Amino acid sequence: MSFDPYAIGLKVGIELHRQLNTKEKLFCKCPTKKPEEERERKFYRMLRVAESELGEIDPAAKFEAEKGIHIEYIAGEKSSCLVEADEEPPHDLNQEALDSALIIALALHSNIVNEVHVMRKIVIDGSNTTGFQRTMVIGIGGYLEAAGRKIGVQTICLEEDAARLIEKRENLKVYHLDRLGVPLVEISLEPVTATPEEIEEIALTLGRLLKASKRVARGLGTVRQDVNISIEGGGIVEVKGIQKPDLVRKVVYFEAKRQLWLKELASILRQRGVKEEDLNVEPIDVTRVFKETKSTIIQKAIRKGGKILALKAKGFKGLLIEEPTEGARLGKDLADLAKLFGFAGILHSDELPAFGISTSEIEEIRKILEMDDNDAFILLAGDYEKGMKCMLEIRERLKKALYGPPSETRAPTPDGKTRFSRPRPGSARMYPETDIPPIPITRERLDRLSKLVPKPWEKMVKEYAEKYRINCKLAEQLLDSERNVLFEEILGKVKLAPTFIAATLTETITMLEREGLDVSKLSDEDIEEMFLSVDKGEVSKEAIPEIMRAILSGKASSVEEAIGVLGIKGISDNELIEIVKEVIRSNVEAVRERGMGAFGLIMGRVMAKVRGKADGAKVSKIVKEILQNESKR
Repeated sequence: MSFDPYAIGLKVGIELHRQLNTKEKLFCKCPTKKPEEERERKFYRMLRVAESELGEIDPAAKFEAEKGIHIEYIAGEKSSCLVEADEEPPHDLNQEALDSALIIALALHSNIVNEVHVMRKIVIDGSNTTGFQRTMVIGIGGYLEAAGRKIGVQTICLEEDAARLIEKRENLKVYHLDRLGVPLVEISLEPVTATPEEIEEIALTLGRLLKASKRVARGLGTVRQDVNISIEGGGIVEVKGIQKPDLVRKVVYFEAKRQLWLKELASILRQRGVKEEDLNVEPIDVTRVFKETKSTIIQKAIRKGGKILALKAKGFKGLLIEEPTEGARLGKDLADLAKLFGFAGILHSDELPAFGISTSEIEEIRKILEMDDNDAFILLAGDYEKGMKCMLEIRERLKKALYGPPSETRAPTPDGKTRFSRPRPGSARMYPETDIPPIPITRERLDRLSKLVPKPWEKMVKEYAEKYRINCKLAEQLLDSERNVLFEEILGKVKLAPTFIAATLTETITMLEREGLDVSKLSDEDIEEMFLSVDKGEVSKEAIPEIMRAILSGKASSVEEAIGVLGIKGISDNELIEIVKEVIRSNVEAVRERGMGAFGLIMGRVMAKVRGKADGAKVSKIVKEILQNESKR
């Protein structure tokens, strides 16, 4: 399914969240980088929803509260304190973080606020011990030049990062508090109509501006992009937590196609005469239907004391399983919703009979639900009380299908699709932070920080290439990656060519990623040790990709172990000379006949013996020297 973004009224707005490179957290003196070793303690919470000052309940907060999830927090003695545990009021705002946010706002031509007011934003998924996130507006308006146009900036905020999710079980979430309170800058761009490729370019340009500021942290988990996507006649869908620019393009493609299908689905339902009141039915306990069932799914639920609930979906026959584009299926969205309540998923009539459920059992359910030919039904097996809450949410989702793509929050999958996460938050989630007074922003401060606004990207790339004697392509690849600082650190410790180091950190690692290897498993320490090993002559340059593969495939847990497993420990110059002489003796006739013309033959056979153990340039030099001596005899 192809589409014209202008014809379908596609609107896409980017929200970029990036950790700031500060020494301390936003509201305390705890370090932003977790120490390697620290004692830890655990404590537990269960958060509940409350009305705002206006007497309203945020729909996203209500949805999270109904899951009944318990929260376990792991608190390190060095990486967190009583502020993160919500047992002490926040300390004064981190001024280093505020300066960084102001520099970024100036770079985006934003109108800086006269006073910074800290607000509380309700978040009760457990990622904040307080039940809210502290955030503050730094700038309003401005623009970013990208994709051949000026993209408007809505707001620039400074806020605290959430706790780090460690584990998720049926009724329990486990978070570590090391990340909670780390300063974040949030940039919200105005929605634009553009192709997915142009949206990717906008995201890349914004990311480059932040890197150019040298005020942001680097590494896995330091950057998250939320993308708000809608088509004409549909609600805004917020896809949260996209970490790579190329995934932005895929997500926009998928969402546009999925939302177009939901718009068509609403039209089909209207043609079938389905009204909202037709869907306002109660879930029914149909456990008795399955007394003699052959379905192992149903049997297992009943043995555990669970019930089987059925919900009639008038007019939905054939529409729960319809999948015009891979992954865009209403039945899948309903299953994702059920999983958020702790269920394995749902069963529905469009996919039955199957899973051991018989035709006679289906017919009996149809009679109980008083179904017509165009109707469908949904089954849920498990805890009765939780199942009723889940079924009522499913019922609400079916009602929304009558009106096209609903407003909701979704999460990206690794292949660029999306899955249902929760309803979109409403306007009742923000209220003032009473523990922190307003912070005035002076003209003197802005004048000082304006001198630190980053240079244009093209100029930065050119200067970087000249400084480190690499070409502009490699310089741009390095600056686009999260490894440019590592590149500079390694250069200061070895005598290897900058081009070799840069190409390894960009092109070689990209090659391994395309092979399906998870390159995030390569630590900076491992990468640095590889280059140090080459610098000391312990392994050759050619060995580095193989060492990386060994670590990423699980064959080795360290560089030293990889060298041993691969059998590529470097050989001495004397050992190399002896190997070259032995190869020449074995091919003496060819050397006598062709002289230096035998170089390619000898070189190839020597490399076959020493590949990974000796540098190719060194091998070439020694082969030439010995061949020249042989030719003079």
